[in-house]
Amino acid sequence: MEIVVIFFGLLIGLLLLGIPVGYSIGVVSIVAIVIKWGLPSLSFGLIAQMLVYGMNSFTILAIPLFLLAGALMNTGGISRRIFDFAGCLVGHVRGGLAHVNVLASFIFSGMSGAAAADVAGLGQIEIKAMEDAGYDKDFSCAVTGASATIGPIVPPSIPLVLYGVLACTSVTRLFIGGLVPGILMAITLMIHCSIIARKRKYPKGEQFRLNHLIKSFKRAFLPLLTPVIIIGEFGPVFLPQQKQLVLQLYMQVC
Repeated sequence: MEIVVIFFGLLIGLLLLGIPVGYSIGVVSIVAIVIKWGLPSLSFGLIAQMLVYGMNSFTILAIPLFLLAGALMNTGGISRRIFDFAGCLVGHVRGGLAHVNVLASFIFSGMSGAAAADVAGLGQIEIKAMEDAGYDKDFSCAVTGASATIGPIVPPSIPLVLYGVLACTSVTRLFIGGLVPGILMAITLMIHCSIIARKRKYPKGEQFRLNHLIKSFKRAFLPLLTPVIIIGEFGPVFLPQQKQLVLQLYMQVC
């Protein structure tokens, strides 16, 4: 227990000194190796071996592929199609763009798996649209940042992939287990946005039109099927990295 406190204190101290996170973790790891095997046994070969051993997991290959999928969706205009579909679905209510922000982030989270990818893909579109409609900038940024945190919860989730590797747990089962918490987070955020929108008297969006909804749904239909590919039809049809390879091809079709 004492050694854990020492390592944690060392890490916090390095971070407070302004040392980047990666270097701080590296220093703490080297200190751990010295304590475990002794200074005479320390060698660059041993450090390199430990680094390779820690990354020697086929499942971890899914992480850069998740990020690549998010980049492809941004450059391919899929983010815009998702935003337009969410706008036609819930944009007509009071504070509609805030609800659109949350719903679009929830849908996009089912494709990217990372909060940073969500903000990069939809953040600029969402914040600009909300500010142009008369929403406060602080509220627009807050909703965008809060809704992006759904990304690490719903599948595909990079933290869940890492947890599955470290805990030797089925990543597919973890993905399925993240669906309900992600939905509850989205509903809670939308309720909160509704309360603030009524309090600040934010405007409503365009009137609901069924033909616009159908048209936007057709444009977003293929991207909306992405979570089915990622989860692998709720069964072990694909391994995580295989799902991502299939997803890259699917992004080209979308």
